[in-house]
Amino acid sequence: MSRPQVIDDEQHEQVHERVAAIDVAKDSGMVCTRTPHPSRPGARRSTVWTVKARMNAVRALGRQLHKDGIEIVTLESTSDYWRIWFFTLEACGLAVQLVNAAQAKNLPGRPKTDKLDAQWLARLTEMGLLRASFVPPKAIRDLRDCTRARTRLIQERARCWQRLEKLLVRHEALLFRTEVRDLCLLVVAAAG
Repeated sequence: MSRPQVIDDEQHEQVHERVAAIDVAKDSGMVCTRTPHPSRPGARRSTVWTVKARMNAVRALGRQLHKDGIEIVTLESTSDYWRIWFFTLEACGLAVQLVNAAQAKNLPGRPKTDKLDAQWLARLTEMGLLRASFVPPKAIRDLRDCTRARTRLIQERARCWQRLEKLLVRHEALLFRTEVRDLCLLVVAAAG
């Protein structure tokens, strides 16, 4: 029989030393950081507080987390509320990951509060147990926004032409489609 090997769970399971997790809500986020305890070697310390979901408050949080040496920030995806947090913290130079709420589910039988959810997310983050959802890089997001805006403008232009054509038909001004286009261009030119 071999001798049993003793493995310190904390050191064995820990992937990230300094982490933060944010349980995102509509107007605020519950932030939890997990860092090494300053006076007890090997121990961990959790700090939990609420931050308003306002640009200045999130920027201040980003500066604070950067100053604290946080390696990675985890956000739980909730509707579209995560966007201000993700984009602002990313702009502050932090590594941010978005995780699906179902993946970070709390244990059954435990009470569910924002504070406990943030602590649970932070623990899962430090152990590397969460898989990040795909969020495209900023350049791709900007390109997508421009493409979507262009598509909406083209659709709106087509709707305007159709409404104008319908108006002219109602007033018996429609003889041929090309004449309508010419007449529309004259109306637009006359309007200035």
